Amino acid sequence: MNYQKIRGTADFLPETTNKWQYVEAKIEKILNKYYFKEIRLPIFEQFELFARGVGETSDIVSKEMYDFYDKGERHLALRPEGTAGVVRAYVENKIYGPEHHKPVKYYYTGPMFRFERPQSGRMRQFHQMGVEVYGTTNPAVDVETMALAMDIFQSFGIQDLSLVINSLGNTKSRIAYREALIEFLEPHYEELSEDSQARLHKNPLRVLDSKDEQDQKIVRHAPSVLDYLDEDSKAHFEEVKLMLELLGIPYEIDTNMVRGLDYYNDTIFEIMTNDPNFGSNTTICAGGRYDSLVEEVGGPATAGIGFAIGLERLVMLLEAMNYDFPERHELDAFIVMIGKEANQEALKLVTALRKHGLTAEREFIGRKPKSQFRTADKLNAKVVFTLGSLEVENRTVNMKLLATGKEISLNLEEIYSDEFPQIYNETLIKLKSED
Repeated sequence: MNYQKIRGTADFLPETTNKWQYVEAKIEKILNKYYFKEIRLPIFEQFELFARGVGETSDIVSKEMYDFYDKGERHLALRPEGTAGVVRAYVENKIYGPEHHKPVKYYYTGPMFRFERPQSGRMRQFHQMGVEVYGTTNPAVDVETMALAMDIFQSFGIQDLSLVINSLGNTKSRIAYREALIEFLEPHYEELSEDSQARLHKNPLRVLDSKDEQDQKIVRHAPSVLDYLDEDSKAHFEEVKLMLELLGIPYEIDTNMVRGLDYYNDTIFEIMTNDPNFGSNTTICAGGRYDSLVEEVGGPATAGIGFAIGLERLVMLLEAMNYDFPERHELDAFIVMIGKEANQEALKLVTALRKHGLTAEREFIGRKPKSQFRTADKLNAKVVFTLGSLEVENRTVNMKLLATGKEISLNLEEIYSDEFPQIYNETLIKLKSED
């Protein structure tokens, strides 16, 4: 049988994982500056957690979730996003207790799963880096979270960015806006897509998020959610805008932006790029405030805010920019082995080099020395140690600096000693300085 990867998934080979590791490490350094700590969570959870948290009327739950029954007849789902699982962990582990520093600031990285049409930058198994903050409604946290997201992209030299914001208001505001939106949409019921017709009375805000062209034409003239904010939500949003301006972060307001998840309230945002390789206004980061989700999942009333970045899209964007990804590792040493008699000593030698802190590889398959030296060149090895039966007998090894072609004979016992790191550095200096 000819086995192939499942449609919508990808194999990441070393030349690709090198880029991913670099990107993730760079992001983690920035997260550490903002005092975020990593949380790692299960890939599958109870189906109801996502249905309740993300929202039954969302495309994610109604169309895209990979859900199944396990051998214990429990209804489970592969996680389609990260926030609901982090909230569940926050509640289950009682992180809301007084012994924990507030606000709680977590980040996560890992695969998510949605059954949607695969396309460039959008896979059925995809990867996200996300952050979540719990324990305060302070608008400064909203702004700091957006500033963090912008810092991440700008750290890679990405310039063509737009921060787009909106406010969905609190529960009271949303109830008022919901009624106004239904009143506006009902006369257009027959013109709406089938999905939007089904959502009209369940969750009319979902209609604003529809990708159907006819739906988009209709909602273009819908009332603005900002006109229905109560005094508290209005004051919160004004403070967010003021603080963004204080930090010199440009922003745009899109009153039709509602995000694809039901748990959001008040501040929501997206970061977009106009990179020509992606098309105009491609979203590369999205998030917002969700002050009722912890309570929905069984915890005490706790404010929350977060965002997620699609790592596939970020790496693709950097590749399109011809970003200069550094090489993952330089190989410090390669051991060329001549003859079976040197096999055991080669094993001992490569182990010693690694213990001394060098990145080392050796020959295993018995090729001719010329082929082994070609491999050392291909792997960008700094030095080559040549070991044959004669060297084993004499307890020596030949060390060659590939950059200059200069070489020297070393005593094997010295390499196995604790003094070798100093000897190695002195030998490198000598080989580099020789004419």
